[in-house]
Amino acid sequence: MKILGISGSKRKKGNTSILVQEALQGAQKEGAKTELIFLGDYAIKGCLGCEGCKDTYRCVIDDDMQKIYPLLLESDGIILGSPTYFYNISADMKAFIDRCYCFEVFAEEDRSCWSSINEARGGKYAAVIAVCEQQDEKDMGFASEAMCLSLQALGYRVIDQVKVFNLFKAGEALNDNDVLRRSGKAGEKLVKTIQLRKDLEVKIKDMDIKISSFSES
Repeated sequence: MKILGISGSKRKKGNTSILVQEALQGAQKEGAKTELIFLGDYAIKGCLGCEGCKDTYRCVIDDDMQKIYPLLLESDGIILGSPTYFYNISADMKAFIDRCYCFEVFAEEDRSCWSSINEARGGKYAAVIAVCEQQDEKDMGFASEAMCLSLQALGYRVIDQVKVFNLFKAGEALNDNDVLRRSGKAGEKLVKTIQLRKDLEVKIKDMDIKISSFSES
């Protein structure tokens, strides 16, 4: 099982990075292989809205996002983390999410009918971590929801949201045991949910065989 952690913060030793890594450690405890990427290491252009991906489900922009697409496709689950910038996600995280548009599929005659590559493949799972400097939840604005709703549209079931407040200075998260615990638990829960899905697939397949044999008799 592979879990991909994606940090939308420029600070590699910042609180978002720390908590995404804590979640990945939780995933590792449950036996998953993990990988962490920092979006700031990649040159990602904004979506052009050109619809060049409509028939191929591949983005036509030749930049570093092309390095990330294979990681998304091969992972069983992802963990997104972003600091709060003006009540929303960081620009890096926004660009990343927008460029996942190529995984969306719309009905030719009615764009209110849509699905996704991930849904067609059975669906995937995700967890979200949003970090805010202020103490009041309203100051986080749409940061957590911007990630969750986008992931749901892309065929991910978001199994946990970790909303973190009152963290600003780099590394402060290391002194907050509750936040570290919640982030770690999110990673554990993500892997347990995916494993449950895999176990259920095996059981259902076995049941289908038995039902088929019974029907033939």
